[in-house]
Amino acid sequence: MDTTTSGLLPPDILDRDDLRRALSEHDFAAVFSLIKKWSGLSQNRIAAACQLTPGKVSTIMSGQQQVTSFDVIRRIADGLRIPGRMVGLADRPWEAQPESPNPQPAQPATRSASETPWCPSETVDMAEDLTRSDLVMDRRAVTRTLAGAVVSGAALLDPLERWLQPASPGTVARRPGRIGMREVQELEGTARAFRSWDHRYGGGLRRKAVVGQLNEVASHLEDHQKPEVQRGLFRVMAYLGGTAATISWDSGLQRRAQDYYLLALRAAHAGDDVVYGANALAGMARQMLYSERPQDALELIHLAQKGVRHAAGPRLRAMLHTREAWAYAAMGRRAAFRRATDEAAESLAGTAGVPEPYWIAYFDEAELAGVTGGRHLDLARQEPQHAQTAAEYIQGALGMRGAEAGRSYALDSIGLAECHFLMGDVTGAVEYTRRAVEAAARTRSNRVRTQLHQLYPYTVGRGAPQATAEVRTMIRDLLSS
Repeated sequence: MDTTTSGLLPPDILDRDDLRRALSEHDFAAVFSLIKKWSGLSQNRIAAACQLTPGKVSTIMSGQQQVTSFDVIRRIADGLRIPGRMVGLADRPWEAQPESPNPQPAQPATRSASETPWCPSETVDMAEDLTRSDLVMDRRAVTRTLAGAVVSGAALLDPLERWLQPASPGTVARRPGRIGMREVQELEGTARAFRSWDHRYGGGLRRKAVVGQLNEVASHLEDHQKPEVQRGLFRVMAYLGGTAATISWDSGLQRRAQDYYLLALRAAHAGDDVVYGANALAGMARQMLYSERPQDALELIHLAQKGVRHAAGPRLRAMLHTREAWAYAAMGRRAAFRRATDEAAESLAGTAGVPEPYWIAYFDEAELAGVTGGRHLDLARQEPQHAQTAAEYIQGALGMRGAEAGRSYALDSIGLAECHFLMGDVTGAVEYTRRAVEAAARTRSNRVRTQLHQLYPYTVGRGAPQATAEVRTMIRDLLSS
């Protein structure tokens, strides 16, 4: 008998005894394997239908993870149109929908939204919508409206596959354009200045200036520009979108930051700048790592590496490997973490004489030491024996950076203080905490203050009460200012 409504699965597949038994026992490793075998659906298509990442489906199918979450079971049932009673749920809402008395003839297959190539004109519309909404809201409204949680899983990853497809033919022409490459270069100079300011100080004080510049670039792209001007404008849009993303994130606007990262990716795609597109994906991956979603981050990095292939220079390859290592460390995969870290160091060793874009110049030996130390610190929070190694890397980064590095210097200083607390060196930890607070006070970065929040508990209930009380007060005063 037909036990399902129309959906992805063939009508008779749920009549199979082996699949029914696997569903009743919640053996989803067998469920996915049987569906893949008898329906012909790919693993990625199953993941997209169930609103899961392909990596999540892979771990379920391999038996590494059991499905016990009600929410995941519900998504599987709804995505694949499996009646609720077959997996121990109440009837699903779609089961109550009556069959159409006049079935329509089958329509030719069309591509889903996640398979439709990106269109440059849609990217321009996206930029205008984002910037317009930001520019008309005051600071309180922005914080209240735009600080939502990030999108993750298949809802994020599946549409991003379009980055690997050529842009769809189309035009953003509406009226004749009147600017040339000189004006494009001036706009790029402004984008570079904004990026430099954000990299050093962080925070959102100039967020609206970046957003306003983005809006202006979008308005130029509404005009019919020469092909080289149009490509140049899209690249400037990508650079500004990336800066708007990091500034938004640094201001606590997580969802808006993700929107701007996506805009940067799409603009890079339209401007035929695959290298910056990989950088935008790396930014999205870092956001996922801070949100404790390492599997999503790893898939974003692999998508970036696949898309950029041989176009990436040594610094970009090194940076992507460090994000990969970060994800592995968060997942507890020690061997993979060490391998990716070694690959990052090997890539960075080949930078001599290789011209690379200005926006990746920050990734040097100091940055590699800092991020490697940070990942060892992640491990040290679970296994304190890693704290000494973390401290050595971070100390090296601080020595190479100098205080002029601003936000990065402050983050490293906070990390070094935490290393010394984990090693039991309270005297050293207090001194490094003092330096960290002083460095943090010179930035406007919400990320820096978030890290200080995490350092604060170490100053409570420890030896040398007078010294720890002093730095505890320093942290509290800065966070409340």
